[in-house]
Amino acid sequence: MREIVFDTETTGLSFSGGDRMVEIGCVEMVNRVETGRTFHAYYHPERDMPVEAFNVHGLSQQFLSDKPRFADAVEDLLDFVGDAPMIAHNAGFDFSFLNGELTKCGRQIIHMKRMVDTLQIARSRHPGAKHSLDALCSRFGIDRSHRVLHGALLDAQLLAQVYVELMGGRQIGLGLLNATGSSASTPIVAQAPRVVRPPRVFAVSEGDLAAHAAFMKGIKDPIWGAVASG
Repeated sequence: MREIVFDTETTGLSFSGGDRMVEIGCVEMVNRVETGRTFHAYYHPERDMPVEAFNVHGLSQQFLSDKPRFADAVEDLLDFVGDAPMIAHNAGFDFSFLNGELTKCGRQIIHMKRMVDTLQIARSRHPGAKHSLDALCSRFGIDRSHRVLHGALLDAQLLAQVYVELMGGRQIGLGLLNATGSSASTPIVAQAPRVVRPPRVFAVSEGDLAAHAAFMKGIKDPIWGAVASG
């Protein structure tokens, strides 16, 4: 199964309020294993960059001034994404900007049925814990020391590792493969034939019974009470 893990950076929190998407990073996974294929792009926001947003991702208006508008570069993104499910952390936010940009340039939006939200998965798996990307990296021992500022591709790469852990860890890829290279639906396990042995019968001799009775009579004041005579 092909999936796309992605992240966006924006000028603010609300596309409907005039904010725009300025960066997107995508990581391709097949059967929840990274293939090494990625997509990364910056976009001209066609507006100013608020200082609050700049402090988060470090993308200045000057840096973005020579980048293409989303409408002029959308085809490359859509070609990479295809029809795969799309995974994001707090995915409703990223989908609102991605679909906002698609609508603005007259393209078909990505259906919400394709959305997978790792924030919701984390909340259901670990209720009461911290669910930020940083917190989940710490929980699963994922190195994030190089994450100084938010960056769409870097965050998508970290999220891909988090997603695998949320869905069961690396063990999910250890199933046997069939001839086509996909996971076999039923594991093949070699079993040795069972050998059923007849029950053994141990008969106690009259001499053993007499010796046991004599031994018991010699015990003074037993904790189980007096031994009845036969």
